Amino acid sequence: MNIQAEKLELVRLILDTDNPGILQSIKHIFSKAQKNDFWDSLPQYKKDDILNGLEEINKGDTVSYKDFIKKHQ
Repeated sequence: MNIQAEKLELVRLILDTDNPGILQSIKHIFSKAQKNDFWDSLPQYKKDDILNGLEEINKGDTVSYKDFIKKHQ
């Protein structure tokens, strides 16, 4: 089924229902989908730091929590 047919089917289902719970659930889904992802609001330098950290983790360049705490006590 193509996207337009899917949309029309959803519209039909919405129009045919008298269940306020279903309508509220649909509203909730749309409101969650429209919220901005926090990533989009981060400045580029913070995104770069996070991505660099993930790259270090993927390379295995990590320190155990125990060792970190010992070093900073």
